[in-house]
Amino acid sequence: MSKSQLNRRRFLKTSLAAGFGAGFAIGGTKSSGRILGANDTIRIAVAGLNGRGGSHIDEFGKMAGVEIAYLIDPDTRTYKKRLDQIAKLGGKAPATVQDVRKVLEDHSVDAVSVATPNHWHSLITIWACQAGKDVYVEKPCSHNVHEGRVAVEAARRYKRIVQHGTQSRSSRDWARAVEVIQSGQLGKLLVSRALCYKSRESIGQKPTATPPEQVAFDLWLGPAPNQPYHANLVHYNWHWFWDFGNGDIGNQGVHQMDIARWMIAGANGSSATYPKSVQSLGGRFGYKDQGETPNTQISVMDFGDTQLIFEVRGLKTAAYHGEKVGNIAHLEAGDIVGSKFYPKDGSSPVAVATLLKSEVKRGPGRDHFDNFIAAVRSRNTADLNADILEGHYSAALCHLANISYRLGAETTYDGASKAFGDDKDAHETLERMADHLKADSVPVDGLKYRVGPKLAFDAASESFTGDSQANALLTRAYRSPFVVPDRML
Repeated sequence: MSKSQLNRRRFLKTSLAAGFGAGFAIGGTKSSGRILGANDTIRIAVAGLNGRGGSHIDEFGKMAGVEIAYLIDPDTRTYKKRLDQIAKLGGKAPATVQDVRKVLEDHSVDAVSVATPNHWHSLITIWACQAGKDVYVEKPCSHNVHEGRVAVEAARRYKRIVQHGTQSRSSRDWARAVEVIQSGQLGKLLVSRALCYKSRESIGQKPTATPPEQVAFDLWLGPAPNQPYHANLVHYNWHWFWDFGNGDIGNQGVHQMDIARWMIAGANGSSATYPKSVQSLGGRFGYKDQGETPNTQISVMDFGDTQLIFEVRGLKTAAYHGEKVGNIAHLEAGDIVGSKFYPKDGSSPVAVATLLKSEVKRGPGRDHFDNFIAAVRSRNTADLNADILEGHYSAALCHLANISYRLGAETTYDGASKAFGDDKDAHETLERMADHLKADSVPVDGLKYRVGPKLAFDAASESFTGDSQANALLTRAYRSPFVVPDRML
């Protein structure tokens, strides 16, 4: 048997394990993929055309040397708007398909850009890597911890360039803040705080119904459990259902989670990966609707010398330190908020950039999308500002917080309670949450909210210590043929 035949056999075996299904074979393995020259056009397919998919089209559609070859969405109603968008950008009309697997069979496609609902992110990434395609995958790169790790393994196994859509990694301002914090010149980082204060109105109740004829709903469901269609799923409000989304901590919040983790020093000059423990509490307050995820949530993670505290508020709220969606680094010498440092002694704030000893370096390209294309051409994973491994860790932190929340017990709020033990910073955050709810006319006396357990986590095994219920939520039961494998074979 020739080497190419052997590679093909191994690929098909892995593809079937990943859930491609009988009768579906892909020819675009690494051994048969195109070798791009510096001046070759990169042909890209955009999967997921509502919302964020429009931004992908706008970014890639403006780039010289990049052609949008396919538009992919189970809902054909999304096609016209995006075709018109590409025409206005001066591009030629791409093919439109409902099923991503048809695109992965095309040897001429070099990359897939994923802007689908969260529950599809990892599986498309894995399939695309197996098919010899590079991937730009929106945040969060996973719907659960397990599939995020398999996506990393697929990128490494098939030597693919995979960029995570946490654009702040391409920001020099945030890179400067990280450099200053990890230098130690401002003392220890005590609390790395992330804020997701974003107004989210009630989504109401939508009855089950027959899916619109333009929507291939079985494809839309993909890896998720089979269930009836209702209009709060297609489009956008799927974010607030556990089968498809991860709440706002895993929606807007994963950007701020990524920055918060980036700030915390880890081993060998890198950033931290996983906490020693996680605890989360909150609820869905202010209205009763069909949504399942919390619109108000506090999550606390222990990174040793540093705590990561994440706050979600979906009701109308005042800013904290001038921030609503952002990050604050509480250091021994003062606070970094945005691009400024505010000394604890009350002296005037200074620009973080003035504290640098040397300018920070980021990967090639003008912005995050351009950085991805530059790495696709160089074939150097180190050129990426947000490699899939970094995306996996940051997405996983959102999942860990949600696992604690989902395992929580309904508790009556008591201002004197010790929901977070003796953690003063966490309790100050909880008190501000209560004041916020009062300001939104949510009665706090007798309020029922969910308090999750404090869960110990082992970074080496990516599992919780001694908690089978929590470990069960690190993955999910996948619906055939849309199955994420246990590992890369």
